[in-house]
Amino acid sequence: MTDMNKLLAALLLQLIAFATFAAPTCAGTSGAQTTALVELYTSEGCSSCPPADKWLSALPGPNLSLRQAVPIALHVHYWDYIGWKDPFAQPLFAERQRWLVSANNRRTSYTPHFFVSGAEVYDQGGKLDATIRLINSQPARADIEIRSDASRPDVLAIHANASARVTNRPLQLFLAVTESQLVTAVKAGENRGATLHHANVARKWIGPLPLVGNKIDTVQEVTLDAGWVRKNLKVTGFVQDSRNGEVLQALALENCAS
Repeated sequence: MTDMNKLLAALLLQLIAFATFAAPTCAGTSGAQTTALVELYTSEGCSSCPPADKWLSALPGPNLSLRQAVPIALHVHYWDYIGWKDPFAQPLFAERQRWLVSANNRRTSYTPHFFVSGAEVYDQGGKLDATIRLINSQPARADIEIRSDASRPDVLAIHANASARVTNRPLQLFLAVTESQLVTAVKAGENRGATLHHANVARKWIGPLPLVGNKIDTVQEVTLDAGWVRKNLKVTGFVQDSRNGEVLQALALENCAS
């Protein structure tokens, strides 16, 4: 092999290595302990919601990691009639909230409304922190792996597999794409004149996807809206008991679409 051929071969190997390293994919697996899923049901038309939004935006924060708390804000539409239509609200989220209320043997949906791993929690201060810590202390009862591929324009392919370590429970996998660093100047309703900041807002919701034989392996494709800022997106997955809403494990990955 001539020196020129050797040089070309070396350059080719470098290009292959760079392409592999720079591939627009990300992957992650859940840990040995249980990660808490923190759901906030909120609305831009609700005057008492901004403090709760701010609290959720601080998660996971300096004292918690995504291994401990996976935050997700689900905006509901039922306050839109007051005068301000929440641009992030989806009727699907109000339906899920009603289902969680019923699963917790409660009667009323309201905002702001917190659920931690499927259980209703009233206080967004110490009670929420304590609940998260308690869940973190429990060994994981499910394993989740997520890999995403953003190599195609405007499409995020999410490959997720999950398996449970418990039997005889009707389990489901949910996937979500969330966005942070969202800002709204509210011009009507209870928050008129306020500038609201949001994080971990659910943009795309996938599921329920049933586990069969205590496992699932699925590929889901999400069309990325032109208005979403890719670097601010997270991919979230969690396994939930469809009878009582209990979340067995959760996982979130950052920078999967940029």
